[in-house]
Amino acid sequence: MFKAIKIIVVLALLGGIGFLAFAWTINRVYVPVGQSLQLRYKGPLIFGERKMAKPGHFADEGEIGILAKLRGPGRHFYCPIWWERTRVADQIVNPGEVALVRSMLGSDLPEGQYMVDGDLGKTQYKGILRKVFGPGRYRVNPYAYEFRIVQTQKNTSGGQTKYAGWVHIPTGYVGVVTNLAGNPTTGAKAGIQDHVLPPGIYPINSKEQQVDIIEIGYRVAAVAVEKDVDRKGHVRLDDAGEPMIKSIESGINFPSNDGFDIHMDYTAIWGVMPQAAPEIIRTFGNVAAVQDKVVLPQIESICRNNGSSHAAVDLLVGEDRQKFQNEVSHAFERVLTEKHISLLYGLVRHIYIPREVREPIQNAFVADELKLTRDQEQLTAKEEALLKEAEQKVQLEREKIRAETEKMVAQAVAEGHKTVGETHAQTGKFVAEIDRKVAELQAQATVVIGQANAKSQQLSAEARAQKFKLAVAAFGSPEAYNRWIFASNLPEQVKLKLIYAGEGTFWTDLKEFAPAMLGKMVNEKK
Repeated sequence: MFKAIKIIVVLALLGGIGFLAFAWTINRVYVPVGQSLQLRYKGPLIFGERKMAKPGHFADEGEIGILAKLRGPGRHFYCPIWWERTRVADQIVNPGEVALVRSMLGSDLPEGQYMVDGDLGKTQYKGILRKVFGPGRYRVNPYAYEFRIVQTQKNTSGGQTKYAGWVHIPTGYVGVVTNLAGNPTTGAKAGIQDHVLPPGIYPINSKEQQVDIIEIGYRVAAVAVEKDVDRKGHVRLDDAGEPMIKSIESGINFPSNDGFDIHMDYTAIWGVMPQAAPEIIRTFGNVAAVQDKVVLPQIESICRNNGSSHAAVDLLVGEDRQKFQNEVSHAFERVLTEKHISLLYGLVRHIYIPREVREPIQNAFVADELKLTRDQEQLTAKEEALLKEAEQKVQLEREKIRAETEKMVAQAVAEGHKTVGETHAQTGKFVAEIDRKVAELQAQATVVIGQANAKSQQLSAEARAQKFKLAVAAFGSPEAYNRWIFASNLPEQVKLKLIYAGEGTFWTDLKEFAPAMLGKMVNEKK
C-alpha cells in the first residue's frame, strides 16, 4: 500500500514537471515592448461544438475566429494547438504626420453616408473613420483597422491648392475649410464652410475635408506708366522736369473730355479680412485671382470712366483734381466692398498731362510764383530794416540799463558800508555795557566770597573755642585738661628715671643722666 502511494506521488510530480515544461516551452509566448499579441481561436480538436464567428466581426467567447482584445507586452501562455498566436507591432504616428484609419469590420454604411463615426474599437460600420489620429502610439488590431500614415497632402488644380493631413497654418493666414461630405453629427453640410481656422496645426482627414490657406491683411496693387530710362537706369525728364513715357499703352490711359490723351499712375492698398476669406474662396478660388480679376481691372475701369468726364486742365490743378481723386476712391471702395474686399487707400499718384496743356499752365504758375517771390523779397527787406532798428533800440536800452545798474550797485554798496559802521558802533557800545556789568558782577562775587571766607574762619575758630571750652568743662579745670593733653601726646614707650637732685648729688648722678639725655637727642634727630 505504501509503495503504491509512493508511485502515485512520483507520477504526480513527474506530471507536474512535464506540465510546467510544456507550458514554459510550448505554450509560452513573449511579447516585447512596442508589440501586442493577436489571438485566433482554432476550436476544439475532438470534443465540443465548432461554432464559427460571424463574418466581418470578431469572435465571441467559444467562437472560432480572431479575438478583439490584444494582449500587451509580457509573458502569455496559450497552447498552439487551440490558439493561433501572432505578434503585431503598434502603430506609431510621428510628429508632422497623421493617420487615416479604415474600419474593415462591421456593417455597411447607410446610403448617402461616406464616413464612419466613432473611435478605435467603438465603430459599427466599415469604411474610412471621420476621426484622424495625430502623433502617438496606438495598439490596433490589424484584423479590424488599417492605418495609413500621411504627412501634409497637397492637391493643386487651376492655381488653387488644397491641403489635408498635417496642415500647418502660419501666422498671418487663415484656413478655409471645404467639407467633401456632410457630417450628420454636427449638422455640417458639404461645401465651403463659413468659419475659418486660425493659425495653428490641424490634423485634417483628406477623405472628409480640405483646407485653403489664405493670407489675410493688406497688400499693394499698382498700375503705373512705363517710364523711359537711360543706360544708367535714370528716368529721362523733359524740359519741364516731367518724366518721359516709354510706352503709351502702359499705365492707365484715357482721353479727357477736351480731347487730350491722359496717362495716370494709381496705387491701391487692399486686403482680405478673415471673415471674408470663405466668400473669396467661394467666389474667386484664391487671393491671386482677386487681384487679377477684380482689383486691377476695376482700377483701370473706374479711373478711365471718371477721368474722361474732366478736362485736362482740371486734372492738373485746382479743386477739380481733388474732386477726381475723391470720385475714384469712393467708386473703387464701393465696388470692392460689394465683393467682400477691404480697401485701405486708393491713391492717384501721378497724372501725366500733355505738354501743350501743361506748359502754359506751368508758365503761368511760374510767373505767379516769381511775383510772389518779389513781393516776399520786398517784405523781407522791410523786415530786415525794422530788425536793424529794433537792434539799435535794444542796444540803447542795454546801455541805459547798464548805467542804472551801476548806479544802483554804488548806492547799495554805500548803504552797506554805512550799515556796517552803525552796526559796529552799536556792537562796541553793547560790548562795553556788557563788560561793565560783568565787572560789577565780579566785584560783587569777590565781596561775597570774602565775606563767606571770613565767616567761615570765624565759625571755625568759634567751633574750636567751643570745643576747648567743653573739654575744659568736662575735666573740671584747665590744669586737668592740660595734664590730659600732655598725657595723650606722650609716646607709648616711655622710660622714667628718678634723679635725686639734692645737695651734693649732681656729680654722682651725672654719669647716668648724660647717656639718657644723649639718647633722647639722637631720637629727636631721627
